[in-house]
Amino acid sequence: MTKTEEMKALIEQLNKASDAYYNGREELMTNYEWDALFDRLTRLEQETGTVLEGSPTHHVSADTLTGQKEAHEYPALSLAKTKKPEDLVKWAEMKPIWLSWKLDGLTLVATYDNGRLTKLVTRGDGHIGTNITHLASAISGVLPKIDYKNHTVIRGECVISYHDFEQFNMESDEEYANPRNLASGSLTLKDIDEVRQRHLQWIPFTLVHCDDDIHSWGQRMDWLKHLGFRPVEHELIEQPSLEHVEDAINRWTKKVETMPYPVDGLVIAYDDNDYAQTGSVTGHHATRAGYAFKWADESALTELDHIEWSCAASTISPVAVFRPVQLEGTTVKRASLCNISECERLGIGDKGTKLEVIKANKIIPKVISVREKVGELQIPGQCPVCGHPTLVTTSAASGTRTLHCTNPNCAAKKLKKFARFVSKEGVNVDGISEQTLARFINLGWVTRYGDIFRLGDHAQQMAHLDGFGAKSVSNLMASLDKARNVEARQLLYALCIPLCGKDVCQRLLSAYSLQALVDIATTDGGLFGRGEQLAMIPGIGPEKSASFTAWFRNADNKHDFDDLMEQLHVTESSTAPTGNRCQGLTFVITGDVHHYKNRAELKAYIESQGGKVTGSVSKSTSFLINNDNTSTSGKNKKAHELNTPIITEDEFISKFTEG
Repeated sequence: MTKTEEMKALIEQLNKASDAYYNGREELMTNYEWDALFDRLTRLEQETGTVLEGSPTHHVSADTLTGQKEAHEYPALSLAKTKKPEDLVKWAEMKPIWLSWKLDGLTLVATYDNGRLTKLVTRGDGHIGTNITHLASAISGVLPKIDYKNHTVIRGECVISYHDFEQFNMESDEEYANPRNLASGSLTLKDIDEVRQRHLQWIPFTLVHCDDDIHSWGQRMDWLKHLGFRPVEHELIEQPSLEHVEDAINRWTKKVETMPYPVDGLVIAYDDNDYAQTGSVTGHHATRAGYAFKWADESALTELDHIEWSCAASTISPVAVFRPVQLEGTTVKRASLCNISECERLGIGDKGTKLEVIKANKIIPKVISVREKVGELQIPGQCPVCGHPTLVTTSAASGTRTLHCTNPNCAAKKLKKFARFVSKEGVNVDGISEQTLARFINLGWVTRYGDIFRLGDHAQQMAHLDGFGAKSVSNLMASLDKARNVEARQLLYALCIPLCGKDVCQRLLSAYSLQALVDIATTDGGLFGRGEQLAMIPGIGPEKSASFTAWFRNADNKHDFDDLMEQLHVTESSTAPTGNRCQGLTFVITGDVHHYKNRAELKAYIESQGGKVTGSVSKSTSFLINNDNTSTSGKNKKAHELNTPIITEDEFISKFTEG
């Protein structure tokens, strides 16, 4: 193959991978592989003095989101990248620079005029993006209005935390390879509520324009903070010598492991914003706009021992377990393979297959290539948790092949329920995460709620698990003993009965004891057979009553409940009002609160004073509490239509408290 032919092949590979990367489809190669091919293409272009059409070294990769296209007022060009600290020092020219994270998400540009968000646009190809202003309210960090009336343009990164990414993959039939891929796919959705459930976060990383003269990059970040934004973390290096730059890189590298959001490097920018504007544009880089530093991933060769099929929610995911290797100062012996498609892409085989692994971005163990395949990947025909048949499905949206258990009652599919059960709002077992629960379920230790309190039976085995030890097991056992004493409202909420949230549980237990509620739900006959009398409790009604009754009348549920009750000591506290300052009044609370910790605390006070709190404004609403009584929200509009008084939190305190 000639150099020109190799360049053409590299361009095709890189552009296909970029297209999938930027548009939320199945990952075609890792960042590690992409960087290696990109570097190879760059070297060939330098050697030949030729840049072929479509080369990713001279154009910005773009998303292909459907929707209204919007030209950027200020081009969103990419940064030159290096893995050498010396290059950063040379670029800095001993001028003060700011170091910040290179967040691994999608760049979105927010424009404000007259104090309000006027448009939110994806980066696109750097010159033209897609207008997604309709999704702005579903993305945390994008403020709908700011206290500045002049023209403002802010560039930031839309990311999803590792925690929310793991949660999504556990709960969804769709499985994404990484948080960045999920963030990208989320912006293709039409349903704003579905986007909101993905927990997207927008983090500003530069103030592109404002009408005020702010010449320091650091002061521009402070200005964004003053407006209420939470810009990317940053640090000033006043004298960027090689020693100072390397010291800063080392300190920030150590911080990577505690980052809640994915990062794929660091960025430096001149503090002198005027000087930064004087650079030229080469290819698709603005030479003085900033410089990106990417870590040189340390790789190691190892040998596959076996594939562990891990169940979480509806998906059974493959995990490579291999001969332990040292990477980035830690011992690594397992790495998620995400799904069947990723196994097929890599060419994963059976025991003895030679693997190359890295810790992607210094954090996540990842198999990047198969050096020698031995045997074939064996996809289990039975669920490793419950033994029922498995099924391979292919996503219509991404083409990703995933493995699923066909048993609707598989314990792994109840992971979210078990997580709610042990949560602070539930029976409050301190120190047991959702990931830990998933491991216990996969080991067969937890199949119903009562099993959680029998984990002591597996204490010796638990002490030998990765991440555990005698002390952590002892701490968990102490937490379980403490959680055996539980308040009835928390227990009822922890059971995950459909339509029975905290408010419903409180209303039920304000009328009857827990045992009485169970007796009513499970008793046939009489004037109020099948629990109809529960519908007469204020705020319950026939639908919630029927759901509560049906849950306890299910033989499996009742058996699990009786089994659980053998492990617990349940207390019941009085829910009767302690005062009458809100007696006979109905309130709706909206917006932020300042005097109370949160709206739940304000709601609890109102109910303790004999009042009611509902979620929507109606003819029966006595007051709408909103600290922004000039808001044009739906609740404010409805209150104006019905002549319902709108009061601030201060006015509420003045009218309905002693203070």
